[in-house]
Amino acid sequence: MTNAARLQTRIEDVGDIAGRTFGPSTWRAIPQEDIDLYAQLSGDDNPIHVDAEAAAASPFGGRIAHGLLTLSMVVPHLREIYRVEGTSTGIVYGFNRIRFPHPVPSGGRIRVSGTVADVAAIEGGWQVALALVFEVEGADKPAVAAELILRHYR
Repeated sequence: MTNAARLQTRIEDVGDIAGRTFGPSTWRAIPQEDIDLYAQLSGDDNPIHVDAEAAAASPFGGRIAHGLLTLSMVVPHLREIYRVEGTSTGIVYGFNRIRFPHPVPSGGRIRVSGTVADVAAIEGGWQVALALVFEVEGADKPAVAAELILRHYR
């Protein structure tokens, strides 16, 4: 990981991280093999994802990654740039707003940056809202903008 700002804190100090920024993570490609596998697993076999000829004739000019596949790549990116130590467990509680402003072309690369939008005490721990942006290498708009809600338990 180069030039990434890692946000690392202990469970006792989570209440103090609101407003902090972190990232970007390293660039990671989304190869066509992953897109095909996701299409098979999810049942989303829209031709813009899996059919080279049909996708070439689409407004995208080629195959693109599924938005939800791109969103699911959050885990390896966050492992690089965000960590709360001393927890008994942590879970994805959900998402607030999710948008997909720009497609990720097959083989394209993404990276993630974020800001701690909110921190709230919950029974047994903390709920943290992370405002995340998934950049697409070479694009003016992000692939994904989403607010991820995590729960960190003592």
